[in-house]
Amino acid sequence: MASRRVSSLLSRSFMSSSPSLFSLRGMNRGAQRYSNLAAAVENTITPPVKVEHTQLLIGGRFVDAVSGKTFPTLDPRNGEVIAQVAEGDAEDVNRAVAAARKAFDEGPWPRMTAYERSKILFRFADLIEKHNDEIAALETWDNGKPYEQSVQIEVPMLARVFRYYAGWADKIHGMTIPGDGPHHVQTLHEPIGVAGQIIPWNFPLLMLSWKLGPALACGNTIVLKTAEQTPLSALLVGKLLHEAGLPDGVVNIVSGFGATAGAAIASHMDVDKVAFTGSTDVGKIILELASKSNLKAVTLELGGKSPFIVCEDADVDQAVELAHFALFFNQGQCCCAGSRTFVHERVYDEFVEKAKARALKRNVGDPFKSGIEQGPQVDSEQFKKILKYIKYGVDAGATLQAGGDRLGSKGYYIQPTVFSDVKDDMLIATDEIFGPVQTILKFKDLDEVIARANNSRYGLAAGVFTQNLDTAHRLMRALRVGTVWINCFDVLDASIPFGGYKMSGIGREKGLYSLNNYLQVKAVVTSLKNPAWL
Repeated sequence: MASRRVSSLLSRSFMSSSPSLFSLRGMNRGAQRYSNLAAAVENTITPPVKVEHTQLLIGGRFVDAVSGKTFPTLDPRNGEVIAQVAEGDAEDVNRAVAAARKAFDEGPWPRMTAYERSKILFRFADLIEKHNDEIAALETWDNGKPYEQSVQIEVPMLARVFRYYAGWADKIHGMTIPGDGPHHVQTLHEPIGVAGQIIPWNFPLLMLSWKLGPALACGNTIVLKTAEQTPLSALLVGKLLHEAGLPDGVVNIVSGFGATAGAAIASHMDVDKVAFTGSTDVGKIILELASKSNLKAVTLELGGKSPFIVCEDADVDQAVELAHFALFFNQGQCCCAGSRTFVHERVYDEFVEKAKARALKRNVGDPFKSGIEQGPQVDSEQFKKILKYIKYGVDAGATLQAGGDRLGSKGYYIQPTVFSDVKDDMLIATDEIFGPVQTILKFKDLDEVIARANNSRYGLAAGVFTQNLDTAHRLMRALRVGTVWINCFDVLDASIPFGGYKMSGIGREKGLYSLNNYLQVKAVVTSLKNPAWL
């Protein structure tokens, strides 16, 4: 359902293109457009939800942090405090790990039938759908993403992922293997134990589902740390998990900061596995802490600088719309965003003009308003970082076609920004900006663009826009990335594995492949006496 909605969103975007759109010219017209938008972001709508859960979820109960500390979670529309949230640290992680270990070693979760586990997960998915609007409102309020995106796409995808893994729960099994002698050989696929999971702020609920879903289906128990910017929606979801019948201690949720709670999970001697989504720099720290403690298994989904390649045979209007979506979706705060737009020289000038016009048309404003495409960035740190990279682009000599500044005087809104004449060695072409900044580069032929696209420390994803099947096949095999989208982008169905090459991470999430992250394989060999057959 969710993937179809994403596809329909793209289809509506293509249909919205019109000849009059592309008649816009000049920065003066853009300045007037941004002036109108700036006025629109000053007045905020009261979110249609109340914050009810701000404590840690440990052992099936909401509890305060041992220290009694709290921290504010802020509304990115205006920087005001939404709520004070319990600040977990190492002592709280110890409590959560102890609860998870007890639930794994003594509790019913890994001992109940896989079918019983699946029924709980299916009930949980039903509850997500029942509370769809409430969950979506919390997600938007805390994160800044458009409410229509949360309510129509992301929360339904959350339910879909849990249904997908509920279906897998009773289909996980080992093998019998023919041996070379009189032995019965079998493998058992066993839950790995206590899993530590650290999720990011850009897609809090979706990343929660990508981690909790396979871990629970395999029979593990979990300590999950939310991002300090976006702790609220996970706590509501945790309540619904227990309402669905999840035993106490199976899922424990700790809100807090990476340097304290996150580090405590990664280095904990009683955590058997850690999964992290976030920046490459922090991923290195997680890997180091895991290796220095108990050498726990690690999966990492990290940064990206994904190429989006527009070939010479492309329908330019559709390519512009898809490239726009690939970059600007979720305020540009996507690890797999198509943040290096490579355009063939034959269509480059036309593409740049139309990309500029599309950015000027983008509807930015309070994410709770209908029809809004772009809300604020998540916080002041991200806001300042993006503006810094925009300055880098201007100083390096790239041509600023649209945007380039903040929008309004309140909150963390940034004008949709487009650069042309970008060179490969510019920081805006090498670094992960994580914001609404499109960089457009020119190429001559496939050999050139393959080499340039692969010349990155990242390898998370890529987009290809072409009508030529041979071109598509050549690029899909040549690009050193974990996902290649051809004439589409951000299709993230529950069954499709996601992860990267190079410094974009280790392992895969979603799909069948993610189950391997939460299983141990045990070989069992039994001697046979006088077997009837081998």
